[in-house]
Amino acid sequence: MDHNITIGAKVKAFRTAKKYTLKQLSEESGLSIGFLSQLERGLSSIAIDSLARLADILGVSLSAFFDSGAEQEKSPVVRSFEPRCTQVSPQIIQYLLTGNAREFGILPRIFHLMPFANTSQDKLEMNLHEGEEFVYVLEGILTVYLDGCEYSLNPGDSIQIHSQVPHNWVNHTNRVVKILTVNSPNPFVHGEEVIL
Repeated sequence: MDHNITIGAKVKAFRTAKKYTLKQLSEESGLSIGFLSQLERGLSSIAIDSLARLADILGVSLSAFFDSGAEQEKSPVVRSFEPRCTQVSPQIIQYLLTGNAREFGILPRIFHLMPFANTSQDKLEMNLHEGEEFVYVLEGILTVYLDGCEYSLNPGDSIQIHSQVPHNWVNHTNRVVKILTVNSPNPFVHGEEVIL
C-alpha cells in the first residue's frame, strides 16, 4: 500500500469534513497550497512534524493518518523482533518503541533514513512545533539543521533541542542512518493535556 496516497486521502477527507479550503489550511499550517495539493493526491510525502501540525489544525490525532493495524499488546515490553513499523515517507521508516503510543507523555522511536533521505527536495522544509526532542545516532552520519546551523552527528553523538526552533535532519550519505529519538510531548496523544 502506498502510504503517501493513504495519508493524502485522509488529509483531504479531514479537511473537507472541517469545510476548510486548501488556502485556509495553507495559511494556518504554513505549508504551501501547491504542496498540500500534491500531498492530498499522494504525489508528495510529508515530515511527521508537519503532519502533526495538520492533525492539530484539523482536530484529529496523528495516529488517525495511519492504518490502525492490529491491536497493541497489553504487555509493556516491546521485543526487538516485533516493533511496530510505519513508513513515514518512501525514504524514512519509523519503529515505535512503546506498546501503547497513546498512553505516555513521551514518544520513543527509531528511525531508519534510507540513503540520501530528505535530499531530493529543492528546499528542505524546516519543522517547528511545541515540545522537546532528543536524537541519538545509532548508525551512520546524520546531518541536523537547527536554526540556520548545520551539525554532522556520528554514531554515539546526540542532540537535544527545543522543537520551537526550526529544525530537520537529512542523510547525505549512501548508507542507511539509524537514529533513536524521544519526543515530548508525545505527538500521538491528542487532548487537552498534550498540545502540539
